[in-house]
Amino acid sequence: MDIKDLTKVESQLMQVLWKLEKAFVKEIINELPDPKPAYSSVSTIIRILENKGVIAYEAFGKTHRYYPLITKEEYMLYETEKLLDNYFSSSVQDMFSFFVREKKVDMKDAEQLLKMIDKMKD
Repeated sequence: MDIKDLTKVESQLMQVLWKLEKAFVKEIINELPDPKPAYSSVSTIIRILENKGVIAYEAFGKTHRYYPLITKEEYMLYETEKLLDNYFSSSVQDMFSFFVREKKVDMKDAEQLLKMIDKMKD
């Protein structure tokens, strides 16, 4: 599947759809933080997501219930690979080192990750 980049707003709506699994526009709006966006704004973004091929819908008369065509995990993998390729020369080690240097990962977290990796070897 050819996954497309999502804007921040598109990603926010996808987060809601991943959580709800299937939803009408009004249900999506109900999950968004205040101040709530206009129905027409959300509807427009939903159509963009549909055009990008990441959501589809079931028709109920004139209304549509939308659902994701990609999983959250698939999109996370896409974004992670893009981050690795664009900023860390596809090196997980370089990325991890960066996060440790920037204090985004402390030594306790690093030790837990190493233990998890050791368990995966078995």
